[in-house]
Amino acid sequence: QLQLVESGGGLVQRGGSLRLSCAASGFTLDYYPIGWFRQAPGKEREGVSCISSSGGSTTYVDSVKGRFTISRDNARRTIYLQMNSLKPEDTAVYYCAATTYSFCSGQPSFFDYWGQGTQVTVSS
Repeated sequence: QLQLVESGGGLVQRGGSLRLSCAASGFTLDYYPIGWFRQAPGKEREGVSCISSSGGSTTYVDSVKGRFTISRDNARRTIYLQMNSLKPEDTAVYYCAATTYSFCSGQPSFFDYWGQGTQVTVSS
């Protein structure tokens, strides 16, 4: 059974850092681009970052460029999102997701498998 499990969320002050992890099981991670999304209360789910199956290509939403870094370790079946210089507006539930398409996208509808999410709260 294909499963994605996020961890690493928490409460941090403005300017702080967190590293989110997304552990995959039940499928061969190597074949799938993986995206990180977030959803704040009352807002639509937003694509934050995406990494190609090989890890050679990454994309970021403009609001996190220069602060967040996505990476993957296929041998460990884990995808990471390093978040630095966090801002209160980064507060949201963060999800990782896998797509059966061969390319990255910021659109949630392109993704087939989702984790349960991890809460990130940035205080001011």
